[in-house]
Amino acid sequence: MQNTKILVTGAGGFIGHHLVTFLKNKGYWVRGVDIKMPEFAPTDADEFKLLDLRRWENCLEATKDVDEVYALAADMGGMGFISSNHSQILHNNILINVHTIEAARENGVKRYLYTSSACVYPEYKQLEANIAPLKEEDAYPAQPQDAYGWEKLVTERLCTHYGEEFDMEVRIVRFHNIFGPLGTWDGGREKAPAAMCRKVAAASLTGNPEIEIWGDGEQTRSFCYIDDCITGLYKLMRSDYSEPLNLGQDRMVTINQLVDIVANIAEIDVKKKHIEGPQGVRGRNSDNTKLREVLGWEPEISLEDGLAQTYQWIKAQVMEKNNVEQYDAAY
Repeated sequence: MQNTKILVTGAGGFIGHHLVTFLKNKGYWVRGVDIKMPEFAPTDADEFKLLDLRRWENCLEATKDVDEVYALAADMGGMGFISSNHSQILHNNILINVHTIEAARENGVKRYLYTSSACVYPEYKQLEANIAPLKEEDAYPAQPQDAYGWEKLVTERLCTHYGEEFDMEVRIVRFHNIFGPLGTWDGGREKAPAAMCRKVAAASLTGNPEIEIWGDGEQTRSFCYIDDCITGLYKLMRSDYSEPLNLGQDRMVTINQLVDIVANIAEIDVKKKHIEGPQGVRGRNSDNTKLREVLGWEPEISLEDGLAQTYQWIKAQVMEKNNVEQYDAAY
């Protein structure tokens, strides 16, 4: 382990930043790469390179002299962002992914983990709020809702073929709504838990109990805390499983219920105001059957415990920036 060198792409982002710290604590040498430094805390990487991975030569530099790659780099955000930036997302992420895995192959990387998304699942299986949990094989016949989902699905195929045809062990994980501290919490790219924590924090600080929610709030999701996400990533990388694997909680809640949980943590009463806005699919949940079979493990941290940690951190951010007004948020 001490001699293993690892590259984390997207190390300036939410999950990548946490992953770098986790791997360093495990004793690995870690290089972080991103187009930006982490926003909310210093990186623990041994080496951090500011590189635009849309460019081939930068991918060659990033993957040089490393043994393993955790490929997290992506142009992404919450539903408000991914529903209105299809061409940008598809263009940027295809370039990042095609160049990174080929550069890794050329540089002799032996193990490569690609972070995909539950957005690969077809829209026709997510039309109702109370849906069956999504199994890995449900991805086909394919019909992702957005360009983000199509890009993820195509890159899954690319990684699978690299694993079949070259001397590279490939792992593919499908994230289901990861949340926690040190993540984007405003500006339009934030996800539902961060957005609702910010809105409830603002309500607590201003005394205005009104919380805006896109749609009727009955759309459903499952949410996985960052510590469980990182543990699952590491366990998958160390496993011998090469097929796509869900990583998320299998407890489905509505957005209205999510707001209620956060308000209970904040110990305030809120008034929900439902407005027009992008909502994504009507319902989505993770089937963790294969996760349990493959890893002998599943996420353990409850939504309430994870949101308690996240809310306290976001409330501190709101107070620090004196940012107590309401924002439109992505979910």
